[in-house]
Amino acid sequence: MSAPGSCSAWRPGAHSAGLRWAAALVCAAWLAGCAGLPRAPLGPEALPIVAAGRLAVRVDPGEFGEPPRISSAVFELSGAPERGELRLASPLGTTLAVARWQPGGVWLEAEGRTREFADLDELSREVIGEVVPLAALFHWVRRQPWPGAPAAPLAGAAGFEQLGWAVHTDRADEGLIVAERRTPPPTVTVRVKLDSI
Repeated sequence: MSAPGSCSAWRPGAHSAGLRWAAALVCAAWLAGCAGLPRAPLGPEALPIVAAGRLAVRVDPGEFGEPPRISSAVFELSGAPERGELRLASPLGTTLAVARWQPGGVWLEAEGRTREFADLDELSREVIGEVVPLAALFHWVRRQPWPGAPAAPLAGAAGFEQLGWAVHTDRADEGLIVAERRTPPPTVTVRVKLDSI
């Protein structure tokens, strides 16, 4: 078990805590236990890969003496906000969890079971404990605001503000995108390091 506040790959474990951090890395974010798990009903065609790399989510509780919750995984984001898949794996390539969505449903496969959610917001709230705008992530990893909501340039920095998040793109040439939400508490930071840009 890792020390409080340390950064480690998500491990399946105690139901709510383990499942919570599985989706934390949804975020991406934004999940199929093993290769033997059945595919969700998204059809047989392969979805195009939008982004792949490493994903980390940090939640700073703001309570004095309480350590931040940090989790990270290798990720592969495929498809589109309307129909897609987010796959999380350990650094050694073992699939930890898979989230799939299409009009009418969102499915999370992890720890040998499948759960269904009404939408991506409900999924991220259940697994991370906070709503992370997974639909917007498709555009954010391309350094672009999501067209589904207003956005404004960041003051004094490269990037933009959208949906209450500050999306920093100053290191995007290195493949790093950082999104941070400070209000309402707790502070949530999503770091995406892309394999290729």
